[in-house]
Amino acid sequence: MDAQNSSKGNAAAIITMFALFFMIAFVTNFASPMGVIAKNQFNASNALSQLGNAANFIAYLFMGIPGGLILKRKGYKFTALAAVAVGFLGVGVQLVSGYVSSFAVYVLGAFIAGFSMCMLNLVVNPMLNTLGGGGNKGNQLVQFGCSLNSVGATLSPAVLGWLIGEITKDTAFIKAAPALMIAMGIFALAFVIVALSRIPEPHMETAEEKAARLAGGASVLKDIAETLKFRHFTFGALAIFFYIVIEVGVPSMGMLYMTEVGKPWYVGGAVAGVVCGAYWFLMMCGRLLGGVIGGKVSSRVQVSFLATLGIALLLAAMFSPVKMITVFGKEFPLSMAFMVAVGLCTSVMWGGIFNMAAEGLGKYVPMGSGIFMSMVFGGILIPVQGFLADKIGILNSYWLSIGLLAYVLFYALVLSRPAKRA
Repeated sequence: MDAQNSSKGNAAAIITMFALFFMIAFVTNFASPMGVIAKNQFNASNALSQLGNAANFIAYLFMGIPGGLILKRKGYKFTALAAVAVGFLGVGVQLVSGYVSSFAVYVLGAFIAGFSMCMLNLVVNPMLNTLGGGGNKGNQLVQFGCSLNSVGATLSPAVLGWLIGEITKDTAFIKAAPALMIAMGIFALAFVIVALSRIPEPHMETAEEKAARLAGGASVLKDIAETLKFRHFTFGALAIFFYIVIEVGVPSMGMLYMTEVGKPWYVGGAVAGVVCGAYWFLMMCGRLLGGVIGGKVSSRVQVSFLATLGIALLLAAMFSPVKMITVFGKEFPLSMAFMVAVGLCTSVMWGGIFNMAAEGLGKYVPMGSGIFMSMVFGGILIPVQGFLADKIGILNSYWLSIGLLAYVLFYALVLSRPAKRA
């Protein structure tokens, strides 16, 4: 009977973690279509329109390692509840920004939501692995969770794009209010479900560990320093920093490109949202495929091949003729078809880079995870790509993405080889 109850409890916890995985991407990906609104409502530049994206990811810098410490000291359930509550607040602030017509309030809301997304990421990945018993089963649950993450990423720009509709000078944040209310409702429901769920706490510090921590002084700083002595890990952390810019910057620039009012490639918010949603859909497909072949094809081979393919696809997007094509009844620029395909390339990079960087870390893996989560603040460079778009054109701004992909390729081929600690 106890085993049966445990099984049911695990099933409920797994479903809850899947739901939170969905929410991470659904809320994070509000930033791209909201950037389109900001560009028109406030006459913002391409660079300024991406401040919401940047604010969301900057939060990871502040919360990555502290979030890991909260997880260790307070456990999965407390951290998940705190994350969901913070997420509700962050989305609520973004909702208020529509009613007060304030871009600064929206950016603040995105920053608050970023804290929630960081904490949720810290919870769901190790929790699913634990619930699966580790090993292949644990990895399989994580891959399924990542797939639901991609579903949320696919739906977010499509839903907001549909709500935005035609882009005009009168397009305002208030048009996104229904989607934000839905997100707040899901957060509220998730809080209740997590509060009622029995979530195992295998990694919470014991009384002995707490006593040792209190007696150890600056042990956290020491662990950080020791972890960064692994050169292949440090280079991998930088690769994650760059990867975030690639993953989010590619569709964000595509969204801006397709909603340039008065241009021959303008398609409106609804179609642009569907096209960018297709990018995230292909990322989901790539993650599922990566999970299937992961036992036979190494992370190094996967990342090397996909980084090379991503560079080729972005070059094709930049230099393809200005031509409209029709797919499933939707007309959009040919260049954006290549942009969408990049979703396949970014699909398994996070997991692949982490696997290569974590090799040989031993007892420093937990600290490495916290450092990796902090490096998600690489999204701060997305406004830099927006600045390039203002200066040399949106498609030409993909030169930044190509350069960053080149580093990821070099990391996979050369820098990821475990070496003696520095």
